[in-house]
Amino acid sequence: MIKAVLFDFGGVLTTSPFEAFARYEAERGLPHGFIRSVNAADPHSNAWARLERGQLDLEAFDRVFADEAEAAGHRVPGRDVLALLQGDLRPEMITALRWCSARYVTACLTNNFSGHEEVVRPEVEEVLALFDRVFESRVLGIRKPEPRFYELACAALGVSPNEAAFLDDLGVNLKPARAMGMRTIKVERSDQALRELSTLTGMPFPPVP
Repeated sequence: MIKAVLFDFGGVLTTSPFEAFARYEAERGLPHGFIRSVNAADPHSNAWARLERGQLDLEAFDRVFADEAEAAGHRVPGRDVLALLQGDLRPEMITALRWCSARYVTACLTNNFSGHEEVVRPEVEEVLALFDRVFESRVLGIRKPEPRFYELACAALGVSPNEAAFLDDLGVNLKPARAMGMRTIKVERSDQALRELSTLTGMPFPPVP
């Protein structure tokens, strides 16, 4: 039985930053997928991982990411990448979150970093207030996909992993959660994610155009 529904934030409740990455790459003549490839290299100790654990400040990340990108073939300032992260809220996913919040324990599991969204947009504040708990990598000092992140979240929510559904747009974040027993949904489109969540919960959501 599902007792808790856990959501990633960026790329799930908002549009994916990958779209902004692709535009940036096209505008600058970079290979498609280049930024993601830099983030995927040495994923547990690269600049991105260290930033989300609070081990690098924004100035250091700007420099270290640029060095990693240059080693991969093209120098890209880290500050440029950070500027691409803010997406637009997906109304249909927010509606689903409100529905879940009325019926289940809900939590946001997000990788973030000091300086990121410290001035939170009012509409984002309203969404975050819908959750029972918000778990942030910059506060915990650990990040998805480290299993301890999920273990802490489940313990704090008072549920076992097999009582939780987890939505994320990255398969690498879903894999350890699934291995622990969570029901996982890889969010590729809102309509697809809501269909899968409806199947898991046994409850219909409003139709998505």
